[in-house]
Amino acid sequence: MSQDNYSSDQPTGQDPLELLQTLQLLWTKQELGKLKEEIRRGFARLEDPLAALLAMLESSSDWKGKGHSLGYCITTELQLWIKAHPAVPQSGTKLKKLQARVLGMLSQCPANLLDPLISIYQLHTADRNYLLEHVSHLYLQGNYKEAAMLSIKLKLQPYQDVEKMCTPLLLQDKANLVEEYVAEYPEVQRKLLQTLDTWCEPSFNIRDIIRPYQGLSKCKPEKLNRRVLSKLIFRLLERFNVDSALCPNVINQRHLRTLNYLFYKRFVEKTMTEENWADHIQSTVGENRWLQAHLVQSLLRHCNARGAARWARHCRVPPEMLPQAVAEELQKLHIQDRVEEVTKADNYEASKKKDYYQLPIPRENIHFLQTWEETLRCWEKVLQAGQVVGVDMEWKPSFGMVGKPRVALLQLALKDEVFLLDLPRLLEQAEAEGAKEKLPHFIQMLYSDAAIIKLGYGMSGDLSSLAATCSALKDTEKQMQGVVDLLAVDKQLQWGKDGRKVDGLSLEHSHEERGVRQPERGLSLLVQHVLGKPLDKTEQLSNWEKRPLREEQILYAASDAYCLLEIYERLCKDPESFGLSSDLTESLVGKQSKKPRAKKQLNKQEAPSPSGQEFQGPRMEPSRPPAPISPQEFSVVCDNMLQGLGCYLRCLGVDVRLLDNEDDHRKAAEIARQEGRVILTSGLPYQTLRSQVGEGRCFSVNCSQKAKDQALQVLKHFNVQVSLGDIFSRCQVCNCNKYLKVPRERMKQLVESSRRVSGEHSAGCPGSRSCGATVPGCDTAQAGCAPHGEQAEGTELCGAATGLAGDTALQVTAIPPGVLDRAELTDFYCCTCCGKVFWEGSHFGRVVSQFQDVLVASGDTQSIYERS
Repeated sequence: MSQDNYSSDQPTGQDPLELLQTLQLLWTKQELGKLKEEIRRGFARLEDPLAALLAMLESSSDWKGKGHSLGYCITTELQLWIKAHPAVPQSGTKLKKLQARVLGMLSQCPANLLDPLISIYQLHTADRNYLLEHVSHLYLQGNYKEAAMLSIKLKLQPYQDVEKMCTPLLLQDKANLVEEYVAEYPEVQRKLLQTLDTWCEPSFNIRDIIRPYQGLSKCKPEKLNRRVLSKLIFRLLERFNVDSALCPNVINQRHLRTLNYLFYKRFVEKTMTEENWADHIQSTVGENRWLQAHLVQSLLRHCNARGAARWARHCRVPPEMLPQAVAEELQKLHIQDRVEEVTKADNYEASKKKDYYQLPIPRENIHFLQTWEETLRCWEKVLQAGQVVGVDMEWKPSFGMVGKPRVALLQLALKDEVFLLDLPRLLEQAEAEGAKEKLPHFIQMLYSDAAIIKLGYGMSGDLSSLAATCSALKDTEKQMQGVVDLLAVDKQLQWGKDGRKVDGLSLEHSHEERGVRQPERGLSLLVQHVLGKPLDKTEQLSNWEKRPLREEQILYAASDAYCLLEIYERLCKDPESFGLSSDLTESLVGKQSKKPRAKKQLNKQEAPSPSGQEFQGPRMEPSRPPAPISPQEFSVVCDNMLQGLGCYLRCLGVDVRLLDNEDDHRKAAEIARQEGRVILTSGLPYQTLRSQVGEGRCFSVNCSQKAKDQALQVLKHFNVQVSLGDIFSRCQVCNCNKYLKVPRERMKQLVESSRRVSGEHSAGCPGSRSCGATVPGCDTAQAGCAPHGEQAEGTELCGAATGLAGDTALQVTAIPPGVLDRAELTDFYCCTCCGKVFWEGSHFGRVVSQFQDVLVASGDTQSIYERS
């Protein structure tokens, strides 16, 4: 429309409030087509559409709520209308006045209105100092979230104090918003990381940070403890690819935890050799004086002063840092070429051959390849039709540090020999020769050739690390054919024909001198089951990047690949003796070659794909989904930072244990083993936790998703089918599944009696708990979260007091004013464990709509409230 046409529409000068009344009527009637048409006609008749929009928004409040509203509809239609009428936008003094008005409204706007209003009123062109002043005003009023969101939309972060803006957000458990705040500005990211790392200094008093925010609503000071901060820092370092040297305090703390873990493996479990342990100690401690001091103290706890002195000299620890006893021993020591044993933990070495799987080929048939000429001879033998190849990979353990593992060794086993490819060296040589595509080309030829059978164990994890090592191999998994992932066989061997779990075999010989004997698991358990003896895993956590490799490492790497050939041969010869189907060869090779994506398994990877398959039944087809189970049959333990996911799963009836923020990740593995739970974790801890439980008992969720989407991912992966009766069948606060149904009138009496009881009596109830936990999507009061209204056995109301049997106090004070007066609420539901009170509300319908994909028809058309 031309400027002349636009001006000719103005004389009518319709009152915007009259237009609003017309639009409200159409909105009430839900006549959306007519509504949009009337909006466009109305704008054409308005003298000043931009001012009119503000007048309509200021006179109505419906747009302040979440979701679709009339105000949102009018705003977005105006945005579209302006694009068709470019003469409409204002400028100069008049625009500045409109910008001032709209800025006053933005703090009350839902998120979906921010972008349209900023665009319509051209706030990106407003004076920056004026915008910063407005955001500062919001901040001083305690509107920290709104101030941050507006700063993000207006791109003000480079001009603000990142510590000041982010501290209250972290205290309110809004780490996701903090990440969004710094996402587009590397310098702001670095400032935030340096600030967080400063908070992790051993001498830093975190209370100094919390003190100014004592009155902050929904404040969670525990979110600023060093363990939680450390996890946040590592997540930010990985997401934004920032040099970890920027955060020396958390790096030192992570190295210290690695040091403690290495001492546990060496001196408690006694499953790590001296040479292997020494490699990791040197790599972890290096020249860091702080870590050297901790090393000496740990050595004194686990061995004698002489052994500690040897390591102190080896690490060049200054004598003034040493305890007196160690310093005295240091003076007595003569120069030695190597660090001697500091413990007699390796007495079991002589019994290895009779207790563990041994390579059946001579040592000279194991070839360590570092040149391209050597590798060509290898490929000539490997790339032959009909060949069967055992494939494995090794990488240096990350011990929770940032980044995906990079393959340091590629093992290829044939019937008579094993090739160990020094992958970093070969890739470096190829790149220097200007032919960096040579090695990836041969690896792709191997995996894509259907005439060559490739054997592996947890191949998806290996290929993920291979792709991280060489980007040219990122699509290898999509192209592979003729592959057999023996992890699927492992799953079948662990499940009997009746679908029940078969206990893993244990060694007949126990060795007390080895310390805490760990049960066999993973490939080692499969080797034991099929070949009679487990793998010796003492070199599993070796530093595979260090050259030259030790002899023990070479033998371990060769065994890991060669044992796959023997397992495959034994199973194909006599599958029925292992409880497998007689058509094993056809089902393994034929079907898996055609459907390589179906084999994707959770194994050696930091963050597995959400599509990873779990084998749950006695069939050999890995593509078959697990048998459907109900939430009552599914129990999990959620790692730190996944409390939101845990609350959603409880909301759907799943038995959930939640780790506290202060808990170590390894506690999840302890709980999982003791109580038969599945571990739910994300990111870096997956690599550690999955090795401590059975295969398929640890699942990594996508940490970039919202908690609701994570819950859907978990339920679909494990084929958990939820019915209406499962929703709210478990208390989202304490996980209890027993409730006491209380009529509304009786609840009124309890509330009145609680008001008459002294504050000392309420505080003294041993069962009383915090009301701070909330159901996902619910208000603090838990409205709409009514569980099953069953009379729980053994519960009773204790006279006039608001308590249950067992001294559990009913949390009646959490019921908001007015709820008891709602006529439609006839009953309330009290958790018999924590005393939390629930009642029927709109949240049930929201949960049903959010989880329709996993809901199954159960024959019930009534909600749990109506069936109570």
